[in-house]
Amino acid sequence: PILMPSGGSTLRRDLEAWFERKRVDPVVVAEFDDRALMKAFGERGTGVFTSPSAVERDVLDKYGVTTIGRSKELTERFFLISAERRIKHPAVSAITEAARKALFA
Repeated sequence: PILMPSGGSTLRRDLEAWFERKRVDPVVVAEFDDRALMKAFGERGTGVFTSPSAVERDVLDKYGVTTIGRSKELTERFFLISAERRIKHPAVSAITEAARKALFA
């Protein structure tokens, strides 16, 4: 059983294509627009779910789940949206730089 992102998401399409390439036919038990809700269902043993490796440690600690596999073939994109062309606030700048280093190291 697997918990999947909603049908309209890029990750969902990428996962379905990946499963097809690997000739895996998962049993989808639920679909979610909310990743936190999906993880909560996974925590209760409803099914497996995907999570970015960048937040793996946090997910393992918070939800008490176990990693069962990884794939370098699947990626997710994250975007920072700012009204400012250049980030000027020192706190926002520090957070942005720390995230950039942690995610793209």
